[in-house]
Amino acid sequence: MIPLPIMFGPASRQLFGLFHPAEDSPDEERAVLVCPPFGQEGLRTHRFFKVLAERFARAGVATLRFDFYGSGDSSGDESQGELDGWRRDLCSAHEELRRRAPDRRIVWIGARLGATLAVLAARNGRCNPVRLVLGEPVIDGRRYARSLREQHVAAIDAMFCIPDLSWRRSLGRDPAALPDEALGASLSPALRAQLGALTPASLPLTALHDTLVLTPPDDAHTPQWAAEQQSRHLPVRLAYFWHRLDWTSDPYPDSAMVPSDALNRLQGALHE
Repeated sequence: MIPLPIMFGPASRQLFGLFHPAEDSPDEERAVLVCPPFGQEGLRTHRFFKVLAERFARAGVATLRFDFYGSGDSSGDESQGELDGWRRDLCSAHEELRRRAPDRRIVWIGARLGATLAVLAARNGRCNPVRLVLGEPVIDGRRYARSLREQHVAAIDAMFCIPDLSWRRSLGRDPAALPDEALGASLSPALRAQLGALTPASLPLTALHDTLVLTPPDDAHTPQWAAEQQSRHLPVRLAYFWHRLDWTSDPYPDSAMVPSDALNRLQGALHE
C-alpha cells in the first residue's frame, strides 16, 4: 500500500510525515511511531526505516514516519533544532498516529538520538506509548557530539586531496568541544548546550512504559544505564543487537538493499 504524505502539528510548527496504513489484520492491535536519528544518521537510515514501515503495514501494523522540526521536509530551519522542541514534535506525531489509527496501542521505535527523544517524551507524560523500543540510544551527549565531530573531520580528510588542517588543529586543541557542524548537519547553540547536559543520570525511565533497549555487544555504557533502570524495578529489558548498523555510512549506496536481519530483529521487538 502506498504511504500517505501528510502535514500535521501546530500551524507554527508543521511537521511532514508518511503514514503507512495497515493492511487487513483483524488480530493486530498495535501501531508504530518511528522516531528517527539526527542528521547524517537519519539520512543514512531513511531507506531502512522506510522498508521497516512497509513491512509493518503489510503485517497489519499502521506506521507513521516523520521529520522533526527543522529537518527533512518539515518546516523550520536546522538552526532551530533542539531537544525540547523535538520532544514536543514526537508527542504531536503520537497524537496524529492515534487519530489515524484509533483504538490501537502505539509502540515507539527510536534509534540513536531519536531513541533518546522517545525517553524524554515518554517521561514528560503528554503522550503514552505502550512500549518503547530503543535502538542504541544516545545517553551521553558529549561523547555522542565528540564522535560526530571526529567522524566529520575524518570525512573532510577523505574528501579532499589536501585535507583542511584547521579542522584537525581545532580537534587537537580542544577534543571535548562540541561542534557546530557534524557531517553536514548544523548543531544549534541550544542543541549543543542540551547535548552537553545529557548524561545517563538525566534519562531516567518510568514504570509506565514497557521498554526494550537494543545495543551492540561491544557497548559498555548502555547496558550499565539499563541495569540502573532495572535496579529501580522498572519494566526494562536489555537485548544485544547483533546486526550492527553503521549509522553514518551506507554499505549499499547504489541499491535498495537493507540488512534484512536487522529488519527482522526490529519487527520481532514489537511483540516480544
